This record gives sequence, structure tokens and C-alpha cells, in this order.
Amino acid sequence: MSESNNNPIEAPELDRRSFLRGGLSVAAGMGAFVAALKPLADMDPNDIPSLDGFLQKHYKEMDEEDMEAALKRIADKVQARWDVVPNVRDVRPEEGVEFVYALNLSRCVGCRKCVHACVDENNQSRSPEIQYIRVLEMPRGTLDPEKGNHDYDRPKVPSDDHFYMPVQCHQCENPPCVKVCPVEATWTEPDGITVVDYDWCIGCRYCEAACPYWARRFNFTEPEIPKEELNTDMAYLSNRPRPKGVMEKCTFCLHRTREGKNPACLEVCPVGARKFGNVLDPQSEVAQILRTKRVFVLKEEQGTLPRFFYYFDERYPDKAAAPALGAESEESR
Repeated sequence: MSESNNNPIEAPELDRRSFLRGGLSVAAGMGAFVAALKPLADMDPNDIPSLDGFLQKHYKEMDEEDMEAALKRIADKVQARWDVVPNVRDVRPEEGVEFVYALNLSRCVGCRKCVHACVDENNQSRSPEIQYIRVLEMPRGTLDPEKGNHDYDRPKVPSDDHFYMPVQCHQCENPPCVKVCPVEATWTEPDGITVVDYDWCIGCRYCEAACPYWARRFNFTEPEIPKEELNTDMAYLSNRPRPKGVMEKCTFCLHRTREGKNPACLEVCPVGARKFGNVLDPQSEVAQILRTKRVFVLKEEQGTLPRFFYYFDERYPDKAAAPALGAESEESR
């Protein structure tokens, strides 16, 4: 046996320089570890997912037991944060139903009551306030939404020189937002409503960039909703409270509409400009509007095939009800 094999292995000499170098390496590693954990430290404790929540399946893969567990987690978080007991449900689409929206531009007066009813119904953040509906004040004679102003501040509406065009999610049949999502956190349901699984969304905002209707909203900060304003009637895919860092949007108030009610924005409209229903039912009001009115969609050239239609009255009982589209609409007849 060689002499070298008989000698014990000697530890390398640890001088001051090597000690400092090793210590700095450990410190750098710990610094990176702490930096990686910092987002968790900045989170509200109620928003840090449990292990079960972190391992939760995609919505489409959950069975009844999985969904019950997910709904309980949501309810527990709501109760811990707001000290209320919510009614959280998973409301599924019905067969033979395809929802569409029709909006009468000759009647909309730009009051924005729909905007705020939507905020209240869907538990949208109040500070900063997140709004799913934008009402554009449009100059008469144009249909270009890029020329609209959604920050108008007038003591009285409507203005004689403008008409008003509410814009929200158009629930497209060919939605670009769905195509760009890298984790399939958004998809279109059988009844035509495009939804978001807030537990699956990673907040990349690709869908926001892809939407031609400015319909997606991102929670840059922790949403704030006063306890007394919280709507405790909630559904998994619609109005349950959302955390910081996820996308959200209009869902046609699916927690209401899938149970036979109207969207909140429609119910509050003071002039009856909004119509909603099942287009597959030939007797529904929206089906009759699509058959008998001169309807159009925004940005038709995008090929998104929206389920949100605009139209105006053909005859008007008085000047106040006249179409706000001006000469351009007359020429297009």
C-alpha cells in the first residue's frame, strides 16, 4: 500500500481571507433567499395560499370534492378578512343558452350608473376603484372609439354635441385574450362568457395587451372593499374578491344571469338602453333586436366576433331620442 494512502486527509488551511470569502458567499446566498421570500412578506397573511390552495387543480380538472374544498377556502378567507359569512357558489352554464348583450346608443345618456352598479355587484376594488365598464363620450358623426373620452366631467349629461358609448368585455367568440394566456387561466364557457380562474392566473397581463376593447383590469395593489359594501353573494368564476397581481373582467354577472336574473348594469339603467338575453331563444328580446335592428360591433376588422352589439332606434318620438351618431350613421343606411 502506498504511503499516500496511509496519510489522513488534511483539511485545507482556513485563513482570514478564505474565511471572509466563504462568509460572503453564504451571506450572498442568504440575501438571495430573503429577496425571493420578500413578496410573501409583503403579502396580506390572508392572501398567502395554503398548501392545499397552492396545489389546487385547474378549474376544468376539479371534481365536486375539489370544488367544495376550494369554495370553503374562499369563504374562510372572506370571513377572516371581513368578518362576514359569504355565500360562495360554483354556478355552471345551462345547456341551450348563449348570452348576448345589445345596447341602444340612441338612448344612452352617459350617466355612468351602469359603471358604479357593476363595481358594487362584482366586489371591485374601491381604492383604487377598478371599473369594468368605460362610458365613452363620443363626438357626433364618428364611430371611432379612439376619439372617445371616458374622463368627461360634466355637471349635466347628455351633451348636445356628443353621444355615449359604454364599452366592456365583448365576450368574443374568437377571443384574442384566451389565445395568448400561457397557463390557460382564461377561457370561453359554453354560454359564451369568457372567464378567468383567479387562482390560476399568474398576472402576466398578456390578455390585457391582446384585448382590443380595453376590457381587462389588473390589480396592481391590494384591492380595498369596505366591509359594509361587500357583496356576500359570490361565485367562483365571477365576483369573489380577487387578490393583488391577477387579471379580472366583466363576466356578464354570471352569478346572476345563469340563475335567470339580469346583469346589474342593465337593472340600473334609467333609460332602458341595455338589453340582455339568450340569443338561441328566438322569442328573446335580444334575438328580435338582432333580426330587426341595424346592429354593429366595435372593431369588426379584428375578427373577434363579439357577443356585444350596438344599435339605435329607427324612428324617434322626439328630438331628445334622436340618434347621436350624426351624419355618418345616416350615410351608412
